[in-house]
Amino acid sequence: MAKGHRSQIKRERNANADKRPSAKLSYARVSVQKACYVLDAIRGKDVQTALGIVTYNPRYASTLIEKLLKSAIANAENNNGMNVENLYVEECYADKGPTLKRVKPRAQGRAYRIERGTSHITIVLNER
Repeated sequence: MAKGHRSQIKRERNANADKRPSAKLSYARVSVQKACYVLDAIRGKDVQTALGIVTYNPRYASTLIEKLLKSAIANAENNNGMNVENLYVEECYADKGPTLKRVKPRAQGRAYRIERGTSHITIVLNER
């Protein structure tokens, strides 16, 4: 059990919080594998190059990630006062979200289960 008053424990936990600008999209209707194709392409790139990659990428996940990347850039500029020219994508990953279970009718009265994946996509930026 932690020692100290509840407010003191919260203060210590918040002092250790990550100060890097980030953006998170929860329950995105795209599977983790499909989102990772786009995320692998922008990891480690500067934000202008990353925006160019996701803008002209034909995958559906790239439209979601483009919006998320713009949000992370705005967070860095407005909340942290960082310079946009020096920003790069330090971390980007997709975690598995809850699976939507659906039923598809098949021949002879059978029903097949269809599982539609969701994901939680996170982008973390930093300055060079």
